[in-house]
Amino acid sequence: MANNNDWSSLNSTEKNKLLYFRQKETLDLFLKLGAISQAQHDKSLHDLTEKMGYVSGERAASSGETDSCCPGEESET
Repeated sequence: MANNNDWSSLNSTEKNKLLYFRQKETLDLFLKLGAISQAQHDKSLHDLTEKMGYVSGERAASSGETDSCCPGEESET
């Protein structure tokens, strides 16, 4: 993934994808540390996935965009 210096060069789809994975990683960390329960993690991830417009691995058709990003896939580190 891009670092902070590359942020300005990203388009909105790339920024959304990066934000999604950063927030997912934070939720995963909170779960691992016991800060939230599995149920809280699952609910928050579901809500995040919906809010970002991901449906079955693609951007919602209503947005007019498609994206190969699958919410469940692991991010690159």
